[in-house]
Amino acid sequence: MTLIISNADVEQVLTMGDTMEALERAYGDLRTREAVCRPRIDIQVPASADGKTYQWGTMEGGSMRGYFAIRMKSDILVQEDRGGIPTEEKYCMRPGRWCGLILLTSIENAEPLALLNDGIIQHMRVGADGGIGVKFAARENAEVVGMLGSGGMARSHMDAFMEVRKIKKLQVFSPTRANREAFAAEMKAKFGIEAVACDAPEQVYRGADILAAVTDATEPVTDGSLIEPGTHIVVIGGSGRPDPKSVARIDVSLRFGDAPQPWGLPEFGKARSRLTYAAMTEELAEKHMSPDARRGGRKALAEDRVVWLGDIIAGKAKGRTSDSQITYSERGNLQGNQFHAVAGRAYELARAAGKGREIPTEWFLQDIRD
Repeated sequence: MTLIISNADVEQVLTMGDTMEALERAYGDLRTREAVCRPRIDIQVPASADGKTYQWGTMEGGSMRGYFAIRMKSDILVQEDRGGIPTEEKYCMRPGRWCGLILLTSIENAEPLALLNDGIIQHMRVGADGGIGVKFAARENAEVVGMLGSGGMARSHMDAFMEVRKIKKLQVFSPTRANREAFAAEMKAKFGIEAVACDAPEQVYRGADILAAVTDATEPVTDGSLIEPGTHIVVIGGSGRPDPKSVARIDVSLRFGDAPQPWGLPEFGKARSRLTYAAMTEELAEKHMSPDARRGGRKALAEDRVVWLGDIIAGKAKGRTSDSQITYSERGNLQGNQFHAVAGRAYELARAAGKGREIPTEWFLQDIRD
């Protein structure tokens, strides 16, 4: 039987510790070539409504540990301006609803094992990346988090940071006062730490050991002139990168890895986090697509200062060599490697706990050769 596993099922069984363990193992498997993945690929078509774009996005990967997964997203994209910050909103059918699915299969007999909602897994795997970066590159005595953003990704990052460091204080800013105040109160109650909702973004940098920019802005929101020595930087969201001033100040850029190149196309997608194919002219692309999408994703950041996670784990390198260094961590184009690892673990835990709905696997099969 194939399992249908909901976000509620995943939330009940998958912990941040489980997620980080699965990802570290998957990154190691990629290094030893026991796993494979490809960069995210998006296909975009202008929707009939002005200013909106349809986007189909997929990422996939598998390993010799037994699982393959493809994550699929069906979105309407809308570029908006929020308080002077360009942002990208998305939805399926109507605002507040989204369609993201993970199909998990067995590499032993090709069986469809499960179809999972991707929401909780998405938040967990991105937060876990932030935690892995902090584990290997932040100062051992890091205890203050400065956070830009107060949404779901901010929550998963705090869960991950608490796994690897003894965090004592959070200082957070997001454009909506009610949101940042509610988030600060929630983190104080959940973790028993001091949590301050800041009135201005520059306040989050003061004394911060970890700077986490976790927003949906399409342009960088960090300010490198405010980053203090010894800070570790984590950036996710629409921009996916720090501002140029921050990049210039980075001493060590920790990169988890790169997807292997496909046979016969050695430069295809090299170091790109995503590749986009669009049914639109350059003029339409300028109007409909985010700057990062038009660039086809970013290259490796601060390449001349890159340290690879595999080398750190193997004892060949260090995430930092002094407490005064400014460090940064990024996944690379490994999303497909993440989804088979985390979805596989969620499937195992859900099945053991009797979660999910069973449907006949035969519904996915046919007697006509494809």
